[in-house]
Parts: sequence; structure tokens; C-alpha cells
Amino acid sequence: MDSKVMQAGLNELIETLKDGQKGYAEAMTDVEDADLKELFKKYAAQRAQYITELEDQMFKLDLKPDEESSITGTVHRAFINLKGLVTGKDRHSILAECERGEDYAKAAYEKALKIQDAPAALKAVVEKQAAGIKQAHDEIRDLRDAAK
Repeated sequence: MDSKVMQAGLNELIETLKDGQKGYAEAMTDVEDADLKELFKKYAAQRAQYITELEDQMFKLDLKPDEESSITGTVHRAFINLKGLVTGKDRHSILAECERGEDYAKAAYEKALKIQDAPAALKAVVEKQAAGIKQAHDEIRDLRDAAK
């Protein structure tokens, strides 16, 4: 098992999750629709839980989570545009931006699922989280489509 590859993959997931958590937490405070506030609160909490689960797995495998964000500049800060959009209060645009972030998260998980020789416990956590991310993506997408 190549622990460097696994560590890099997990750190990328954690960065992606932190990005999403921050994006949802900011959007939650700015958005006016009560249903979106609740949704963003739920997904911010989900991301926080996923980070804890992954860091716990890394600890068990004696891998070190990156303390600073240094994923070779590949993390696109997917939710960075959310704040500006939210102040515009356009429901469709807000959800479209969230979906863009979810696309990125989904891709990060798809990549992580391809890590060879991952221990079973880690694989189970990543698979469970990937399913949660896909569910979040689909819910956001459906809301976006309904907001047209």
C-alpha cells in the first residue's frame, strides 16, 4: 500500500470538505429562504462530520492530515463565488453555484475511491461519505432545476 498516495488523496478530500463546510456555513447566514438556510446548515454539519471521520481514519493508519491547505493548488475553492451570489439573493444562481461545488466534491470522492489497497475500514467510510455527497449533489441539483 502506498501510504503517500493514500495520505494525499485523503488530504484532498478533507480540503474539499472544509471548503464545502465553509461555503455552506457562509451561505447559511446570508441566504434568505428558510428552506435553503436549513439545507445549508445540514450540509455544513455533514461536512464537519465527514472531516472528523476521515481524520479519525488517518490517525488510525498513522497518516498525518495536512494542517495547512497545500494541495498543490488543485482545490478550486469551489464555494468561493457563493458569497457574492447570495447577496444577490437569486435562488437559482445560489443553487447552481452549490451544485458546482458538489460536482467538485463528487469528483474528489470518485478519485479517492480508486485508491488501491485502502484498508477496509477506510474504504467503507469513503464509500459511505461518497454516497452522502452524491445525495447532496442530487438534492441541490433538483432544487436548482425547480428554481428556474
